[in-house]
Amino acid sequence: MDKDLLFKYNTPGPRYTSYPTVPYWQKTPPSQARWLDLVQDTFAVSQSSGQGISLYIHLPFCESLCSYCGCNTRITINHAVEKKYIAAVLSEWAMYLSVLGDAKPVIREIHLGGGTPTFFSPENLQILILGLLHGSVVHPKAQFGFEAHPGNTTEAHLQTLFDLGFRRISIGVQDFNPTVLAIINRQQTYEQVKTLTLRAREIGYTSINFDMVYGLPHQKACYMMETMHRVIQLKPDRIAFYSYAHVPWIKPGQRNFTEQDLPDPDKKMAIYETGRNVLELAGYKDIGMDHFALESDELYKAQQKNRLHRNFMGYTDTQTQLLIGLGASAISDSWWGYVQNEKKVEDYYARTEAGELPIFRGHILTRDDLILRKHILKLMTRFETSWLNPGEVCIDLFKSIERLSEMEFDELIEFKPFSIKVTEKGKPFIRNICMAFDARLWEQQPETALFSQTV
Repeated sequence: MDKDLLFKYNTPGPRYTSYPTVPYWQKTPPSQARWLDLVQDTFAVSQSSGQGISLYIHLPFCESLCSYCGCNTRITINHAVEKKYIAAVLSEWAMYLSVLGDAKPVIREIHLGGGTPTFFSPENLQILILGLLHGSVVHPKAQFGFEAHPGNTTEAHLQTLFDLGFRRISIGVQDFNPTVLAIINRQQTYEQVKTLTLRAREIGYTSINFDMVYGLPHQKACYMMETMHRVIQLKPDRIAFYSYAHVPWIKPGQRNFTEQDLPDPDKKMAIYETGRNVLELAGYKDIGMDHFALESDELYKAQQKNRLHRNFMGYTDTQTQLLIGLGASAISDSWWGYVQNEKKVEDYYARTEAGELPIFRGHILTRDDLILRKHILKLMTRFETSWLNPGEVCIDLFKSIERLSEMEFDELIEFKPFSIKVTEKGKPFIRNICMAFDARLWEQQPETALFSQTV
């Protein structure tokens, strides 16, 4: 990668799992009634089209804190919390079911995220999933997946979730180097990852993802070379290769190390290029920001057929307009609006026990928001967008196009009639390109640090 471009464009920026991004949501969240109206409208469309809906369940508990982590977590070794939390999640789901009418929801996608979903026992996860599916219909092309910690995911977890319809597993690897794992307090081994991967395949899981991170403290290019060679020996179907987001002002646990422990921009980019080169030589294809997949994987096939989607769960080959997030801090998306649940587990319990949806913030999209959202989504999933129809145009779109002139000069994008396309040179800077379309970011530049670096 061109070092001059790296330094030029390595600025703080969003990852665009939504537009507008969370810091630019309206100050006053929509009322529960207004939000449920949006849910009902989108649900009706989803049911009539046969599209179905997605469920994201946030399970925040972990037995120990990985100090690099930016997720909403609750650290405890008290597993008695499991049943109370599951009861609260099912209570929240019941509130949604009560307004969806007589039609049984068609479940197209379920994802268990965290935290550490496998903190929960297989028996309690079974109670959770059966409770969610009770009174619902599973779509014939449903995709169920969960995030797994190699250190505590047992064969019973794998078999129980497989029997419930799960076929996708995302294993948190991050790195195999013991020096790196020690400073980020990640307690796992290569053998655990290998055993988990092989057993998942034997049971019948059809898509295995590894989460990898570059830019971690004490990480070096030579470490990444060794790590990636061990990764490709296990040959996961897809790999999420993320840049470490250093945001200690949001996540105090990251103060376990300092900026001096992190690789400088040159070294960080060398780590990324090393990992990327190994993946590409092994046959993995770049299908979107941070994501690589084998040609046999559904994520790659979706990207080739222009049906790749991106939402709060990241990239997915399953596109639904209605995503309902359940659990503390979970985010829901009705396409025309977003809401996020209370982040603190205690606040989440208090709201659900009172019979209220635990919403603490949200945003109703304007017409211009919807137009810009579509363009950003196309860029993130197709590396191109166009504006041939009047419904794809707004004043802010033309302002966005004006902001792209320097990126065109740097050969990051190509202008075509009523469209732009991201070049191979520009793909590592996709977040920066999307920022040109972020009208709310340009209207109100942040006074304090909100986002991690884009590269």
